[in-house]
Amino acid sequence: MRDDLPGRPCSMAAALNLVGEKWALLAVREISFGNKRFDVIARNTGAPRDRLAARLRALEAAGVVARRQYSDHPPRYEYELTQAGEELRAVLLALRTWGDKWAVDTPPAVFGHSCGHDLDTAVVCRHCGEEVNPDDLRLRVLSPGWTRRGPA
Repeated sequence: MRDDLPGRPCSMAAALNLVGEKWALLAVREISFGNKRFDVIARNTGAPRDRLAARLRALEAAGVVARRQYSDHPPRYEYELTQAGEELRAVLLALRTWGDKWAVDTPPAVFGHSCGHDLDTAVVCRHCGEEVNPDDLRLRVLSPGWTRRGPA
């Protein structure tokens, strides 16, 4: 956990510090779609090239993507998701689901599941198998000196 972030010690804050900028998550989206080359990522995200290059460098430094050279003359690279990047797909899916409901009138794309239906996601507890309802959750603060309300 990063101790240098202000405020409550929080995994969400640490994650957002790494991937919380729009161009970073959109780059991960494109790579997860199989678009691994810089020019294609730039075109499909609409990101300014300098900003995208900086985000890809930061994602590489954080271990979210790996860069692989595919051409020597001129040197050209493509990007692949690491395990950390692959595990971000669940975050992107949750964000897409929320956006389909609250940010757009009509979803611009859908995922089809191998069962033959469009994907309808749910958060399920791995221990009991039940769908998670936010009202069923209880916060247990593990950071010394902190409570749910803030510093102790």
